[in-house]
Amino acid sequence: MNVEELVDKVASGEVKLHQVERYTNGDKRLATEVRRRALEKKLGVSLENIGHYSIDPERVIGKNIENMIGVVQIPMGVAGPLKINGEYAKGEFYIPLATTEGALVASVNRGCSALTAAGGVKTTIIDDKMTRAPLLKCPDARRAREVAEWVKGNIEYLQEKAVSKVTRHGKLRDVKPYIVGNNLYLRFEFETGDAMGMNMVTISSEEIMKVIEEHFPDVRYLALSGNVCVDKKPNAMNFINGRGKTVIAEAVIPREIVEKKLKTTPELIAEVNYRKNLVGSAQAGSYGFNAHFGNIVGAIFLATGQDEAQITEGSHGITLAEVTPEGDLYVSVTMPSLEIGTVGGGTRVPTQREALSIMGVAGGGDPPGTNAKKFAEIIAGAVLAGELSLLAAIAAKHLAKAHAELGR
Repeated sequence: MNVEELVDKVASGEVKLHQVERYTNGDKRLATEVRRRALEKKLGVSLENIGHYSIDPERVIGKNIENMIGVVQIPMGVAGPLKINGEYAKGEFYIPLATTEGALVASVNRGCSALTAAGGVKTTIIDDKMTRAPLLKCPDARRAREVAEWVKGNIEYLQEKAVSKVTRHGKLRDVKPYIVGNNLYLRFEFETGDAMGMNMVTISSEEIMKVIEEHFPDVRYLALSGNVCVDKKPNAMNFINGRGKTVIAEAVIPREIVEKKLKTTPELIAEVNYRKNLVGSAQAGSYGFNAHFGNIVGAIFLATGQDEAQITEGSHGITLAEVTPEGDLYVSVTMPSLEIGTVGGGTRVPTQREALSIMGVAGGGDPPGTNAKKFAEIIAGAVLAGELSLLAAIAAKHLAKAHAELGR
């Protein structure tokens, strides 16, 4: 079958989208072209720009994408340099931001300038864990409690008998059980090194379920995820207990820098933050007591190959701003659930890996886990820059003007 015949058969539905590689002798680039041309023919549209890309389909099909037809391109800019005084990130960094929102990069850049002039951002990793919470159906609540107590007392045994069988990098460190009626939710906490770790903890959790069912024949494993993990949904669990990296970025900005670079005062920024981010968010029932964590987290996630659905939890967090006794501005961001990695998943895509290399965090760290923690500190610093700049723009009533000039 020649290419034109194959395009016709895919367009008619005689050959399914996922079957095309069978007819291209495994040539994934050609299969990508066939699917795109078939779609153009069937829908009567041009997909010329989607067909221009540098990514090699041979490297991503089957690992990062199925039924590939091309690539969507997002403009990427950089903000910085931003000075970070962290436990893992030390020095000045440029931050890659992939976005189509005009004014975002400029705003983060302004925040970086003010923070760096003030001496930089202090970052602190509070916790680091990836969770998965399988659901077990028990005969009754008392049996659920017995199972939970057994699991809590056998963490090392489960690591040896289950987790170590399927991964060299993951380590089961704890479990938090939740019982609702006869339902037992086991929120396992794992260390996952430089990987975000969802695949690792999912596979490990399934092996643990096999061990539990062997020990408790009257208990039935129903779901690998019982929605207490919590993954890719707004939730109080991650907001309070954390998931991924829990990180804080903070800085003290002298009054003269606030006035000169941000065109406002510490008092106005503190008041706007209190009335907007704290009171306003409480009124809205929001898990984001902040101005726009999601903007910066989203732009960095898209640039660096993170799981874009986890921008949801990345937008959780609290921004604080207060005037110090000396009249300067203290500002901080607390991010309880930053689910990121520097190996695996989308970080393998060449363009995303290059974006990670801009920050010096591409690939695994030495020792393992240090690159992902460094990356988390850089993200938190960038988020602080974005929060500071937006709060200042609102306080100075410059927000609409900036979007009119840069966003249209």
